[in-house]
Amino acid sequence: MRENNKTNVQKHSAKQVWSNNLFLIRLCFQASPAYVVFMTLDSVRNSLSVFLEHTYGIGYVLEAAEFHYPFRRVAMFVLGLALFVTVEMVFSAWVMNHIGAKNLPKVRQKVKLALYEKASGMDLKCYDDPEYYNQLVLVLSEADKQIDRCITFLQNTFSGIAVFISTGIYFFYKDRFSILFAVAAFVMAFCFNQIYNRLTFQLRITRNPLERKRDYVKRVFYMQDYAKELRLNPKVAEAIYQEFEQCNEEIYKVEKSYTGKRFWVSFLRRYVSNDFMSDVVYISYLVFRAAVMGGLSYSSVAILYNSFGRLKRGMSIFTDVYPYACETSLYVQRIRDFLAMEPELVSEKKLPVPGGAREIEVRNVCFGYGKAGEGKAQILNDISFAIRPGEKIAIVGYNGAGKTTLMKLIMRLYDPVSGQIIADGRDIRDYDLQDYRKSIGTVFQDFKIFAGSVKENVLMDAIDPGIPEEPVRQALVHSGLEERLAALPNGMDTMMTTEFDKEGVNLSGGESQKLAISRVFYKDAGLIILDEPSSALDPIAEYQLNHAMLEMAEHRTVIFISHRLSTTRLADRIILMENGQIVEQGTHDSLLKAQGKYAGMWNVQAGQYLAG
Repeated sequence: MRENNKTNVQKHSAKQVWSNNLFLIRLCFQASPAYVVFMTLDSVRNSLSVFLEHTYGIGYVLEAAEFHYPFRRVAMFVLGLALFVTVEMVFSAWVMNHIGAKNLPKVRQKVKLALYEKASGMDLKCYDDPEYYNQLVLVLSEADKQIDRCITFLQNTFSGIAVFISTGIYFFYKDRFSILFAVAAFVMAFCFNQIYNRLTFQLRITRNPLERKRDYVKRVFYMQDYAKELRLNPKVAEAIYQEFEQCNEEIYKVEKSYTGKRFWVSFLRRYVSNDFMSDVVYISYLVFRAAVMGGLSYSSVAILYNSFGRLKRGMSIFTDVYPYACETSLYVQRIRDFLAMEPELVSEKKLPVPGGAREIEVRNVCFGYGKAGEGKAQILNDISFAIRPGEKIAIVGYNGAGKTTLMKLIMRLYDPVSGQIIADGRDIRDYDLQDYRKSIGTVFQDFKIFAGSVKENVLMDAIDPGIPEEPVRQALVHSGLEERLAALPNGMDTMMTTEFDKEGVNLSGGESQKLAISRVFYKDAGLIILDEPSSALDPIAEYQLNHAMLEMAEHRTVIFISHRLSTTRLADRIILMENGQIVEQGTHDSLLKAQGKYAGMWNVQAGQYLAG
């Protein structure tokens, strides 16, 4: 990966640099034209103000003292300059405190939303790839910084042009040969800055995977999800702490490997091309011109020397600004590459999804995680079965049998490597992808409760004032959360978790699972998929929930995965999976009579309790 990154740095052409910077500038301008325009104008204002005050103004006063200008003439000049400075300071304060404070959040929001929308639309298999995580973490962590750099790039460019034109004309008028010294300084700074920025980018890219790993360890120590495990298993905490120390050591080694190069390049770009050129070479030239040749007045020597640094900074449009744009471009290219990603799971036909109970047929499906050709074992091997509309199917098997993976294929979170999944007579790839997924009600064992209200957690959508509350309440009642709901301080408007609201409520594991299940009760779905929906419930609550679920889903197709075989008796048909294959299927009674693997699992797990 490091070699590829180096290649990318070396091959970034000037065309790519300007294209990438202009890309982000356009995004910022689309979000807030006023912010981009006025922040740029303010930088030009500042440059012209500095020139008038510190170059032309001071030069005029020094010349007035040296050549005895009339006092009235000098006083009028100073008063006019003071009035100008007052007006431009008011303008600057308005830009920074009104335009900037009001519009910068809009700009950042637009870019971040574009990244979030892209991330939410990418295929689930992207999250199986560490490189995708590195890319995602990098673009999200760098987005705000690159927006600021983009605006700074604009400001520096136009400010540099203003300084170069104003101060350059002044130097040309006073002593045109002085410009050659500024040109020499800028050529040296240009070369050293490019080298330094490349080293900085390579360092950032090399650190990124290590920083992501360190951030993960940091989350483990402060997130509530891990708190109990760490306290009950202190050895785990010690191991994770050692991992944290190792990450820090590796980051230190990376930093150390770049320290020497960055130090010397920084020395050359800061001292040789700046202080040495101005404080040694140029001042010697000015003294020679004034004292030996008599070609300059002493006031001109003072103001030219004082303004030499500003002329060089004006020329930084060719030195600092371009390498700065190069570094920004390298990060923006990552953002553009991320935004240019397209999901592989698409629907060309985008057919509408039929309503009602779903008919499912799985034909010779094979699947394995990872890219083709990586040699990873198949999770599913030649799976075939059919589900009639309204049929209730239970899928059982030991961990790793491929049950959840099969459900992900039916929901089209992944596509099979080979084979087909047919829904209502059509390959599911023909249906509009989003509509197809929306037509399925799901609850996973690893469900998540979001830091929103109870109602939002049921709707899984932003609350619209026109959405009636009664269907939401009924969904919560069907899931068995009625009593807990009545005890909540704000009813359905109670916030879940205390992450953003100190008055929020943290539900127990079973209560959280009931809340997640209420999403299925609320949703009018033709297919319901339940992956261990009652794993955190006690047996009585599980029995009540299963009966309520089947009653509610009487006219819908239901597939549920369960390790508790006592619940599978309620299914119309049971499918037993093992090592990615279907080894048995039938009703509960027929499988018991067959005395196969299902019967063996039943006798071990549930038979001794339910025999009577």
